[in-house]
Formats: sequence, structure tokens, C-alpha cells
Amino acid sequence: MLEQLGFWLVDTIGRLGYSGIVLLMAMESSVLPVPSELVMPPAGYLAYHGEMNLWVALLCGTVGSLAGAYANYWVASKLGRWVFVRYGKWVLLTEKSLERTERFFNRHGEIATFIGRLFPVIRHLISIPAGLARMRLDRFFLYTGVGAALWCAVLLGVGWIIGKATADLASEQTRALMKDYAHRAVLWMLPFVIALVAAYVMRLRARRGRDASAAGAGDDAGA
Repeated sequence: MLEQLGFWLVDTIGRLGYSGIVLLMAMESSVLPVPSELVMPPAGYLAYHGEMNLWVALLCGTVGSLAGAYANYWVASKLGRWVFVRYGKWVLLTEKSLERTERFFNRHGEIATFIGRLFPVIRHLISIPAGLARMRLDRFFLYTGVGAALWCAVLLGVGWIIGKATADLASEQTRALMKDYAHRAVLWMLPFVIALVAAYVMRLRARRGRDASAAGAGDDAGA
């Protein structure tokens, strides 16, 4: 079934073009089980062969991701967690996966909406706890957009590299190679993500330290 889904996704990208990227990435960023690893690499492949513009494909992938993520955010903020727990099984969403995503968000705070875009399972669910927490929309769109753009760029790069190696997009071997490279990309990005998170935490602690010092100085002045 998953293999047939993969074939359908690749064929859809070829037929619908940019609108197909927006639609499928919106589905991928919502609770619908559409793997981005089978959406963006074909676009990168087609861009290498001159059938798509790489930058337009990146924009479409990012816009679609934001649309799907906001759909999750809106439902969570308006209706609550119970909707996903009760009806998630119809889209292969388990309560265990939701709980894992919530713990990830609670542990890392708002930056989790960026980090979560780079990892499987969490990627399409991280906007749910953001909605439950009613995260500020400007921060939500910023972190989600940057994370989505980075992940889409990586997957486009995978497709571009494979486009250099083969001219047969329809072969099972090419599609399997795209999925394999996309999974490896997660491991390649780990050092970057870790360094980014460390910088964010250090900056946050420094800001809190300055705020605490300023508050202490104000108390001393008042005394």
C-alpha cells in the first residue's frame, strides 16, 4: 500500500506541478499520512531536468507546509486535544505519537516548532501542542516556516542529486533511492540542529540572566 502511495505521489507531482506540491505538502503537514520524502525529492529531480524551477518548488513546499501546520494549530486551539485522540486513528495517528510530540514541545518550548519540522513522526504533529498552548501566531509561523523551508530544501537537494545520477524517475529503484537519501538527510542534519538548539538555549539563558539582573537592580533602587 505504501509503495502504491509513493507511485501516486510521484505521478501527482508530475501531473499537477507546483499546485501538486502545495496540496501534498499541506496534507503532509497536517495529520494526513503523506510522506514528504516522496513529495519534494521528485520536484528536485524535475528541477534538475529543467521541468520545474527549484526556487518556486521550494516556495510551494514551504507554503503548503505552513497551510497544513496551521490547520493542525487551528483545530487544536479551537477544539482541543480530544479531537486528535478520538479521530486520529482514521489517519494513522496514535495517542502514543501525540504524547511523544507533546513531551517534545514541553521540553524544548516554542523552538520545538522549528526543530520538530526536521524529524519524522514529530514533523507533522508538532503544530498540535503549539495550538494547545496557543503559541503566538507570529512566532508559530516564523519557526514553522523556517523549519519547513530548510527541510524542503534538503529534500529538493536529494532529488537534484538523484537527477544527476539517473534519468528514469518512474523506476522503483529511483524512488527507493529517494526515500533512502531522505532518511540519511536527517542524520546529516543532526549536528546542525544540535548546534542551533545549543545557541538558542544559551541566548535564552543569557536573556533571562539580564532580566533577573535588571529586576534586582530595580528592587535595590526602590529600597
